[in-house]
Amino acid sequence: MHNHSAPAASTLKLPFYRQLYFQVVFAIVLGVLLGHFEPSYGEALKPLGDAFIKLVKMIIAPVIFLTIVTGIAGMSQLSTVGRVFGKAMAYFLFFSTLALVVGLVVANVVQPGAGMNINPADLDQTAVKGYVAKSHEMTLTGFALDIIPKTLVSPFVGDNILQVLLVAVLFGIGLAMVGEPGRPVLNFLEALTTPVFKVVGIVMKVAPIGAFGAMAFTIGKFGLGSLVNLAWLVGSFYVTSLLFVVVILGFVARLCGFSVFKLCRYLRAELMLVLGTSSSESALPSLMEKMEKAGCSKSVVGLVVPTGYSFNLDGTNIYMTLAALFIAQA
Repeated sequence: MHNHSAPAASTLKLPFYRQLYFQVVFAIVLGVLLGHFEPSYGEALKPLGDAFIKLVKMIIAPVIFLTIVTGIAGMSQLSTVGRVFGKAMAYFLFFSTLALVVGLVVANVVQPGAGMNINPADLDQTAVKGYVAKSHEMTLTGFALDIIPKTLVSPFVGDNILQVLLVAVLFGIGLAMVGEPGRPVLNFLEALTTPVFKVVGIVMKVAPIGAFGAMAFTIGKFGLGSLVNLAWLVGSFYVTSLLFVVVILGFVARLCGFSVFKLCRYLRAELMLVLGTSSSESALPSLMEKMEKAGCSKSVVGLVVPTGYSFNLDGTNIYMTLAALFIAQA
């Protein structure tokens, strides 16, 4: 545990302007200003945000694979893996459902869409055709079968996190069961983890540029005015999410013996990055690294964080119920 706290201590000595958190916030503010005053310039900066998100997606698969495989293979009891996974899934199901309920309650109480009186016949149907087609294809069986990749290496060239997870878990279990003969492979993968996380560090250096581009584009294209129209919806969403984090997750954190506010402060750079780029994936690699530094075991981080990204979308659930009822009310 001592060696984990050393890097954390050294990062605190950085001057504020060199901290990722400050740089990202500064970039978001700059992006909003540029998008507002020079909309055409702002809109043209979309590639900056896209490029950053592509860079992060490029490194996600190796980060997940290495974290899980080395975590599982380093475990003495394989039954622990099953227990961790089972507990995580039960937690995800319960809280995702709870998020849906919270969203429904708030939407019915606040009624953000009431009074807009939109006639559905006037709306453009073409914009949603793609989504309708996709939703018909996405059954539970389809989703489950989609987790199984075509080949052992295809998850690394696709963008399905769950496929990487499946291959990593199977490979980790295989490596753990082999024991001593597999030791050189494990040593190699553990050594490979260091440069891969170094690459994550390099990619994170350009995070403020990505946040700046994404924010300038959003404000430039849609303008601050359009945000005011949706302010009731967005406001309800943020307030609901805040309550969910502070009250419900705060209670869970308290039960587990830590403060949710301290956790948010520890992860503030990652949270700002998600706000700036509108992509939660942009924070995944550094989030996993930080959770390990905080003292979580490698296998728990490897199993829980990537699966949470696919199965525990509390914010998305709150938004979906709010948005669906917002449209119905409007």
